Amino acid sequence: MFNVVLVEPEIPQNAGNIARTCAATGCTLHLVRPLGFEISDRYLKRAGLDYWHLVDVVVHDGAEAFFASCPADARFWFFTTKAPRAYTQAEFRAGDYLVFGKETRGLPEELLVAHPGECVRIPMRTEARSLNLSNSVAVAVFEGLRQNDFRGLSSEGELHRLRWDVPPRGV
Repeated sequence: MFNVVLVEPEIPQNAGNIARTCAATGCTLHLVRPLGFEISDRYLKRAGLDYWHLVDVVVHDGAEAFFASCPADARFWFFTTKAPRAYTQAEFRAGDYLVFGKETRGLPEELLVAHPGECVRIPMRTEARSLNLSNSVAVAVFEGLRQNDFRGLSSEGELHRLRWDVPPRGV
């Protein structure tokens, strides 16, 4: 549905959680080097659990290589706490690139200045510097999916009743 782009991610658990979100939603995950972890990192794998076979992961050797690999008509949304516009004001389309920066610094300032119309933020209290990266990605992806009627995702669940003929432990 979307392309989730992590520019120089530093924390393997965040990348693993984001991979799981991508697996559940059909998004492609782009990792832009340098990475703060090895792809084989056990924390990365553990956070993604057993969903890795459902994720299309593309690793790029730097931002230049990433942008060079994108189609000429690609649409980008740069998520930053510095943007004046909320992410809910963006109109997400299938195939869009949702771009996030590293946990400690965000996206490079020169990238944001070069694309002011594509910069969006997740509103939050000013006292809180930012959200966790994996939470930010989930917020963005699900807003995009909501705007596109959750195309390609299951809209039904199956509620299971608890079996009270066998009491839960500790009751």
